[in-house]
Amino acid sequence: MSDIKKVVLAYSGGLDTSVIAKWITETYNCEVVTFTADLGQGEEVEPARAKAKALGIQEIYIEDLREEFVRDFVFPMFRANTVYEGEYLLGTSIARPLIAKRLIEIANETGADAIAHGATGKGNDQVRFELGAYALKPGVKVIAPWREWDLTSREKLMAYCEEHNIPVDFNKKGTKSPYSMDANLLHISYEGGILEDPWAEAEEEMWRWSVSPESAPDTPTYIELTYDKGDIVAIDGKPTSPADVLAYLNKVGGDNGIGRLDLVENRYVGMKSRGCYETPGGTIMLKAHRAIESITLDREVAHLKDELMPKYAEVIYNGYWWSPERLMMQKMIDASQERVNGKVRLKLYKGNVIVAGRQSDDSLFDESIATFEDDAGAYDQKDAEGFIKLNALRMRIAASKGRSPLK
Repeated sequence: MSDIKKVVLAYSGGLDTSVIAKWITETYNCEVVTFTADLGQGEEVEPARAKAKALGIQEIYIEDLREEFVRDFVFPMFRANTVYEGEYLLGTSIARPLIAKRLIEIANETGADAIAHGATGKGNDQVRFELGAYALKPGVKVIAPWREWDLTSREKLMAYCEEHNIPVDFNKKGTKSPYSMDANLLHISYEGGILEDPWAEAEEEMWRWSVSPESAPDTPTYIELTYDKGDIVAIDGKPTSPADVLAYLNKVGGDNGIGRLDLVENRYVGMKSRGCYETPGGTIMLKAHRAIESITLDREVAHLKDELMPKYAEVIYNGYWWSPERLMMQKMIDASQERVNGKVRLKLYKGNVIVAGRQSDDSLFDESIATFEDDAGAYDQKDAEGFIKLNALRMRIAASKGRSPLK
């Protein structure tokens, strides 16, 4: 007899999680609560309610979390210019801590003993969900069916559906994508299918959010982003909410062939994985944020941020959003953004994000000093001689002691 009486399941309404809902009910002889989050995945989430009801679910949570997702997770991450392994903008990674947070909150609200998810035992998401859950509710039990059951193929899942009268109407168009996909307002990811061969080029018809750079308009698109403390608050002078900022940038970026990525990444569980991503809005945000920081951040602060960023990215990728180290780094990052205010003008053209201008009342750029024209004594070039000699002193001493770098 299981000691688990109620489970909160992260429920998409798709085949896997519908099977999981039924499987948990039978295996653990317990009640299941479903939670479906709208993170801007571009598909209706309300049909999940009817599917959950058809499975006999009594408590159903469907929530629009788009604003919270961008405001409290995506924006803080982009203040750090976060990129994992030089390329990946962490679109999947950054969504998981929010889902984990709501799973735990709903468990507390409903008196559930456990949470459950549909992540497989090979991926990163199981780690991210569970690390987040344990950080927020140390004693919570976690059910991960892919690590327990023997339904290890789509055929077995379909047979289970037939045996238990689970309706399979999840693909009304009659065609199923050969890829495993995950989408939210920040990105859409593709894995599996031909992508399991790292030599195979992604098919053009796979991409959903962007045109190819070759097919993008021949005329560039200009946009202006306004920043307040490191976050975008207006587009072309119009105040815009965080979720609407990202939605707009996704559209204008995708229309201009921006944001496609094909990479092989190192998963936390140890294996390498090839995936393709579309992150048009995030690609624009990264370029623009670095542009506004270039005139508002002190040099050493900017360099320290760049040194910190790979660790910060790794922490998020590996699922430690709610860890003390991420919270500590976030305070440092946020402190650096106090004067990251102003405007950035961008030119979007055939897959490229080109900075066309930046301005700020908090700018540290001083034209009177940087000018190549007469600076009227603002900078004494003779000072550079002593600066250079002092910085060369240790190398001059070493060379005079026979430690030439050419030997």
